Amino acid sequence: MSFRSFTKAPALLAVSLFALGSLLTTSLAHAADPVKAAWVYIGPTGDHGWTYAHDVGRKAVDAKQGAKVKTMFVENVPETADAERVIRDLAAKGNKVIFATSFGYMNAMEKVAKAFPKTVFMHATGYKTSKNLGIYDVRTYEGAYMLGVVAGKMTKSGKLGVVGSFPIPEVIRNIDAFTIGARSVNPKATTKVIWVNTWFDPGKEREAALTLISQGADVLMQNTDSPAIVQAAEEKGVYAFGWDSDMSKFGAKAHLAASVLNWGVIYNQEIEKIIAGTWKSSAIWYGVKETAVDIMNFGPSTPADVKKLAEERRDAIKAGKLHPFTGPLKDNTGKEIVAAGKTPTDADLGKWNVYVEGVEGTIPK
Repeated sequence: MSFRSFTKAPALLAVSLFALGSLLTTSLAHAADPVKAAWVYIGPTGDHGWTYAHDVGRKAVDAKQGAKVKTMFVENVPETADAERVIRDLAAKGNKVIFATSFGYMNAMEKVAKAFPKTVFMHATGYKTSKNLGIYDVRTYEGAYMLGVVAGKMTKSGKLGVVGSFPIPEVIRNIDAFTIGARSVNPKATTKVIWVNTWFDPGKEREAALTLISQGADVLMQNTDSPAIVQAAEEKGVYAFGWDSDMSKFGAKAHLAASVLNWGVIYNQEIEKIIAGTWKSSAIWYGVKETAVDIMNFGPSTPADVKKLAEERRDAIKAGKLHPFTGPLKDNTGKEIVAAGKTPTDADLGKWNVYVEGVEGTIPK
């Protein structure tokens, strides 16, 4: 080595060490960057129902993951072209995972997923998947069945009412499970359904509830998102349930119990897979067994023995000893749809489109 080279060595070493240090600092900074996660909501976070429950799940991610994740949400996104615009914008902003929480977002989700192959997309209640698009759901029918058991015990008229949103398999399944639960303890109980063709419209929901009450229904369930049904029941002196969350503060005497959803179980699980680099597209359908749904918040009007019975049914579902749709089951025309001792597959339940015995009327086309 020449003297000239030797004298330059310390300077070169210093520069190299500085560059290495900068590289390590940059790498560590990037390694510490939080995973950006976004949620798309059909209604307001204050609906006290579906969207509220999803947002509780998002907050559960914040609580458990801390600085490892940065969450955000967009609420009141209609199931129109607006959905694609919002989902595309969230992907363009660098969100690593986007959760879309309503069935009507499915086609928009599928389209945007193709344009952003490095982003994880997860769609609630849908059925389309791809390499970077997964689906997830909660077995709401298990909660509906447990509420039905309570309703069957509490009705005096034998007439139950359901305020339905849209006549899709998810909602029809819940109406049937509610009726099956009720008739398991009260074989003469019947269910009348009024469809409002919206997920969240307190005025329409209230009007439907009042109509059902005027027709003799003394216990109401809903597959809509506002507490309007519980409020109407309280006003008219009949019973109702919290749907997706506790709604007891809207009708302390009317509120018998609530089917409460725990979306945080799924959200934390999937985000932890993304952080670990192990996420793969899948179809998730969690229920009582995975603590994703439970019957809770029993009201003072619910007798202790009825509460005990509902919890026993819950425990049987959790243990795999009870499935709400195990046959024999007939549709409401008397035709057998599930043979004795048989249980529909998840694929069968996913396309469920029939009223069981005890549900009045026909499904809208």
